[in-house]
Amino acid sequence: MKHLVIIGAVWPEPNSTAAGSRMLQLIDLFQKQGFKITFLCSASKSDFSFDLNTISVQTKVIQLNDSSFDTHIKELNPDVVLFDRFMIEEQYGWRVMENCPNALRILDTEDLHFLRKAREVAFKQNRELVFEDYISDVFKREMASIYRCDLTLLISEYEMQLATETFKINPSLMYYLPFLSKEVNPNVPNFEERQHFVSIGNFLHEPNWQTVLQLKKQWKSIKKQLPDTELHVYGAYVSEKAKQLHNEKEGFLIKGRAESVSDVYAKAKVLLAPIPYGAGLKGKLFEAMQQGLPSITTKMGAEGMHGNLDWNGFITSDENDFVEKAVELYSNKSLWETSQKNGYEIIEKRFKKELFSIDFMNRIEELQMDLKTHRNQNFLGQILQHQSLQSTKYMSKWIEAKNK
Repeated sequence: MKHLVIIGAVWPEPNSTAAGSRMLQLIDLFQKQGFKITFLCSASKSDFSFDLNTISVQTKVIQLNDSSFDTHIKELNPDVVLFDRFMIEEQYGWRVMENCPNALRILDTEDLHFLRKAREVAFKQNRELVFEDYISDVFKREMASIYRCDLTLLISEYEMQLATETFKINPSLMYYLPFLSKEVNPNVPNFEERQHFVSIGNFLHEPNWQTVLQLKKQWKSIKKQLPDTELHVYGAYVSEKAKQLHNEKEGFLIKGRAESVSDVYAKAKVLLAPIPYGAGLKGKLFEAMQQGLPSITTKMGAEGMHGNLDWNGFITSDENDFVEKAVELYSNKSLWETSQKNGYEIIEKRFKKELFSIDFMNRIEELQMDLKTHRNQNFLGQILQHQSLQSTKYMSKWIEAKNK
């Protein structure tokens, strides 16, 4: 039986973050192909961490900057190692290379961190993004990690295009693997059975917080036209500053963690997501389509999701237009039902698991069959593995020696 080792940045929380849901999708994908899976992580578990043992995934807590990892990874002797984000590859990639040189090394970016960082800088300076914004320390670290790995997973078509066309990364090093949907849920409440607006997003994620601030500005104008409506704002890890936005008189309600996102989406009539910046795909919009909930978002929010298909609601970055579209979508049954069908079509044609699973596993098999040639052709990756360029390796060794 083939063995996959995943080294996680955190223990997955699928009910808190889209990254947690994404990780479970990847696990399911490999298990369906007969892989045994071991999940390693140095972070502390929370009360909301998913119990991986319930889906037959072995787990182990590992140490940062500690050679005990070397012994453990040798014993596991994996065929494939998947790094959860580039920071994890920095920390453990060189150890995997030294102890399991024949293991295929895969980087799952979740989203391109340098892209999100560049957009955040431009947003907070209230200006358009320029090329120089990309070239940050995060960019250099993430790019180096991509080149050191045998294959990097990108979740968004936009990011795939950015990586291969703008930054000229060889497409053989990249693989587009978006969110994976098993099926949509057509048995959901209809237009008349739903009420109120909803927003959702982990409050630890800065773009989600900025989205809530944007909603706070727009909500009074929506409420004025639809006085009986409320906006229910859900999200894990609610901060004190977020709680201060709660106002029952205005109908702006900070609800906190949603025990069941599907239940929340089934009751709401429209999802509001005026996302100002970010990267990757937006889990909240993906789940809304699956659950038959129309949405209004920005160009940034919809990026990489709908291709040439119609959105399941509206896409607009103009604040006044956002308000008008929210009122229209909430009030117009025919428009709402058409938007719901659009969402189902997007899921069916662009995110269905069967569209990607076989091709992805074929790609992994191809790489494993001739890994030496693949690595030799990735000459820049070979250069970055040279000892003169491995600062993270020697910093880790120094920290370990200092700790002793």
